[in-house]
Amino acid sequence: MEKIEAKENLIRWMGEYKNLIFSICLRMTGDYFTAEDIAQETFLSAYMHIDQFDGKNEKAWLCRIAANKCTDYLRSAAAKTVPTAEDEMPAQAESISAAMSSTSNNPADIYETEDIMNTFTRCCEELPEAYSDIALQHFIRGRTAKEIAEEKGDNLKTIQTRIFRAKEMLKKTCRKEWLEA
Repeated sequence: MEKIEAKENLIRWMGEYKNLIFSICLRMTGDYFTAEDIAQETFLSAYMHIDQFDGKNEKAWLCRIAANKCTDYLRSAAAKTVPTAEDEMPAQAESISAAMSSTSNNPADIYETEDIMNTFTRCCEELPEAYSDIALQHFIRGRTAKEIAEEKGDNLKTIQTRIFRAKEMLKKTCRKEWLEA
């Protein structure tokens, strides 16, 4: 299959099946952010292995890739460890920043970074005032709870609690945004 045709298929698949793939991943992992990552990996994997696709049932093929990726994740050691609030989000924020600054022409990279960042930033901005700024600083800018607490002059535990609550609110609001898209 030609690269141009493969890219067009990828873009079409993401438009048609993003909600389905995301919901499969969310159901299997139980975590919004993990499901989001695995959904992205699903489309990237489909693009990379498009030459192995027989062309018959793309929906079933994509669903199988997503289910396999989720199963692999759940079996991995990473799924068995529980990250602390300090460990979990800065790495994700750094990877988002790196993806945003990359000059990749891969349509999956472009789609993922623009769509996810816009949706996630908007969700952070729409949180109640006590959580919005902290969510933007922690999840988008990659700042630690300790850095935010020192800057604001607040108790570290207060900031950690707000980060946790913001994350819980974001799981609900971002999922709603994703499903409505």
